[in-house]
Amino acid sequence: MLKEILEKIANYREPLRPPGALDEELFLKHCIRCRRCVEVCPYKSIKVIKKGLGKNSGTPVIIPRDIPCYLCMICPPECPTDALQPILKKEQVQMGIAKIDQETCLPYMGIICRACYERCPIYTEAIILKDEIYPVVVEEKCVGCGICENVCPNEEPSIVVIKRNASK
Repeated sequence: MLKEILEKIANYREPLRPPGALDEELFLKHCIRCRRCVEVCPYKSIKVIKKGLGKNSGTPVIIPRDIPCYLCMICPPECPTDALQPILKKEQVQMGIAKIDQETCLPYMGIICRACYERCPIYTEAIILKDEIYPVVVEEKCVGCGICENVCPNEEPSIVVIKRNASK
C-alpha cells in the first residue's frame, strides 16, 4: 500500500500541497518537515513524501484519489514556519484545479453521473452542470481539494486535480 502511494506521488508532476502552501520554491525553503500538519489532520489527508524523491522528501502532500482535503483548515495555523499560510475561508484555498477528461467522463458518454457536482464542497459553484447533465469546472472557484477526484466512480478518475500554475 505504501509503495503504491509513493508511486502516485512520484507520478504527479508537482505535488499537491495542503491548504495555504506557499509557492513551491518558497514552500520547500520554509518547510522544516516537522510533520505537524500531518499529525493534526483529522482526516489523514496529508501524507509525507518519503525518501528517494529528492528535495520533496519529508514534505507534506495530498493524494486526492486516496483521501482528499476536506478543507477543515486545521493544518495552516499549526505550521511553525508559515510554509502553510492561515486561510479564513475555504473558498480562498488555491491548492490546485480540477480538470475533466471528457473522453472518459460518464455524462459525456451518455451515462448519468453527478458525483463530482454533488460532492463539491464549494456550494456547487466550482462544478456546474451544463444543460443539467455535463459537469464543468469553474476554474476561478475551484480550490483543488480533490473531493471530486476522490468520488469519481471510474477506476481511473475522469476528473483529476493538478497544482495551480503547474508546469504541465
